[in-house]
Amino acid sequence: MLDIVYYPVSAVLRLWHTAFAAVLGPADALAWILAVVFLVATFRAVLFPPFLRQARNQAAMKRLQPEVRAIQRKFDGDKQRQSVEIRKLHAEHGVGMFVGCLPALGQGLVFLGLFHVLRSFDRTRTVGHLPFRTTSAPMTPEQNALTPNYFLDASDVRSFLQAKIFGAPLSATLTGTPTVAVIGVAVVLMVIAAVATHVTARASIARQDRTARQVPFMNTVMLWVFPAAAVLGGAVLPIAILVYWVSNNAWTLAQQHIVYRRLDAETAALEQRAAEKRRAAAPKPGAKPVRRRSPGRG
Repeated sequence: MLDIVYYPVSAVLRLWHTAFAAVLGPADALAWILAVVFLVATFRAVLFPPFLRQARNQAAMKRLQPEVRAIQRKFDGDKQRQSVEIRKLHAEHGVGMFVGCLPALGQGLVFLGLFHVLRSFDRTRTVGHLPFRTTSAPMTPEQNALTPNYFLDASDVRSFLQAKIFGAPLSATLTGTPTVAVIGVAVVLMVIAAVATHVTARASIARQDRTARQVPFMNTVMLWVFPAAAVLGGAVLPIAILVYWVSNNAWTLAQQHIVYRRLDAETAALEQRAAEKRRAAAPKPGAKPVRRRSPGRG
């Protein structure tokens, strides 16, 4: 159904695993973990320009809030005129209302693609490869070991199934028949993912303007519901996907820190230039205003 996503994800995963397996060995779990981490880095690097544009767009909208409120006061009671003038103001400053959709959509597709590809390494269960689907004809272990997984060939499938991190198979989940090793590794990754999700949300909320802060419900969802979902969802996800989740959150934290520092510096520079222009246009202390002669006087 989403082969246009699954094949590129599997191709990038195989590329990185081949590179790391040449050094560490094809069945080494670290080679697969690094492949997942660098898969995240690859796709997030591709999505960085849209994210930067989204961040600049949000910063511009924040700077325009005083003008937006002035328009709302000026056309109080005329919602249609308010909308027209606000859209005109945003257009003049290159602000788009749907700029933030592309990074979120891209990350969602990558997550779905990686989830499907990693689940497809083990097709011996009744649970299907796509979320919320089951299959009545699962493969036997022998069939599964001989069946490629998109661009990953049969040897890659066997290599992944043999890979373990601290004794926990990368394909294992807590909802299966977990061992002590699986429980330990999965719980640690789930907690890290939840904490990273909370910290990321807190950093994002800290940059909201006062108007956005008046929506406490969404902030509560970001701060507590999403991290709780990371814990609850982690119980049904393979360990390899938990590695992806942690890596993705770590990238988000670092990216926000770097980009927001850059945008803060740009905003400070813009405000300084605006202040200098105002000072240059202001009359000098003690200077008398220049009176223009009327055209009718000689």
